[in-house]
Amino acid sequence: MRALVRLAALFALTALAALPARAFETNARAAIVYDLTTNTILLEKNADQPLPPASMSKLMTVNMLFEALEDGRVSLDTRFRVSERAQAMGGSTMFLNTTDRPTVEELIQGIIVNSGNDACVVVAEALGGTEEAFARMMTERAKALGMRNSTFVNASGWPDPGQRMSMRDLAILAVRLITKFPQYYHYFGQKEFPFDNRAPDNRFNRNPLLKLGIGADGLKTGHTQEAGYGLVGSAVQGGRRIVFVISGLESAAARAKEAEAIVNWAFRQFTVKTPLKAGQRVAEVPVFLGAPERVGLVPARDVSLLVPVIGGDQLTARIDWTDPIMAPVAAGQKLAEMTVLRDGLPPSRVPLYAEGPVARAGFLPRLGAAAGRVLDMAMERFGPAPPPPAAPPAPEPDEPGNALTN
Repeated sequence: MRALVRLAALFALTALAALPARAFETNARAAIVYDLTTNTILLEKNADQPLPPASMSKLMTVNMLFEALEDGRVSLDTRFRVSERAQAMGGSTMFLNTTDRPTVEELIQGIIVNSGNDACVVVAEALGGTEEAFARMMTERAKALGMRNSTFVNASGWPDPGQRMSMRDLAILAVRLITKFPQYYHYFGQKEFPFDNRAPDNRFNRNPLLKLGIGADGLKTGHTQEAGYGLVGSAVQGGRRIVFVISGLESAAARAKEAEAIVNWAFRQFTVKTPLKAGQRVAEVPVFLGAPERVGLVPARDVSLLVPVIGGDQLTARIDWTDPIMAPVAAGQKLAEMTVLRDGLPPSRVPLYAEGPVARAGFLPRLGAAAGRVLDMAMERFGPAPPPPAAPPAPEPDEPGNALTN
């Protein structure tokens, strides 16, 4: 019978501080902070609540355009028609008119830097026929990407009860734009775009972090009266990249202050440690009818973990495997999972593999093992009644590749 075996004692990973980092009390209505390098969520506040995203939802329009570039439906030089509907858009615009034929590259910059509502309508009509049809495409695509709390009725984030996104969904989208489209990501760090010099006052990127020299390189601001002030941001320092989303701040100044504070907190309160190298033995487990009778467990890759920088306790971990492990065992065969526990942070799960091969034991060892098994069964049947077994631990779900999509 197969049974889950848990190590009775937790073993220590040395040289790792494990006291929780100073908690960040965000003033945002909703927020999420994610360390992309180590796949660790650092902060969540109302992260799954569907909220009005304002212009932050333009990131989905940009994603749809990047996908069209990737599969060859358009190129950066492709020109799109400007409809009367696009020309009539209010709010932040590129000041397009129906005689214009802007290129895809100009529209990308117009959406990201100028936050052009007119540019969004131009893209929507070019890729979807109508903005309504394009919004339905956006919703369907968002669901396929694991964005469970996003619905769209327009391409620009114009206020509408049907336009909703969660902070987690915006973070998922930001990570996709960073990792899937690195050839286009530089547009998000562009500080100004004076399209045809039509709107000198609207040529500057509204992201308040880009000019601070703190590693910020994207992504998009948003503001409406209902949504408040928000930002989908990302920054890189010391080889680490964080992605964060905040929403519901009371002013542009409050947004700028909150965003800078989050970046400082994420990089100053946490650090990356590598307690285990690829192939380093973590533990041994028994192999039934194996020669030898035990096999070492090793990770296939270096184990790098994000941990708080202040504290003196050690991280602990447990190893789970299914018993019995039957011989033969191949070198590199997955046998167990290590769960590293970190105070104040979600657990990190690491698959463990057989350090080397284990052959089946010869006839006499197998005969002895079989006799021992028969004796055990006899004792179970005729011996004193054993105490009732303890309730098995509740199974834990497997961790997916991206902590954001839990």
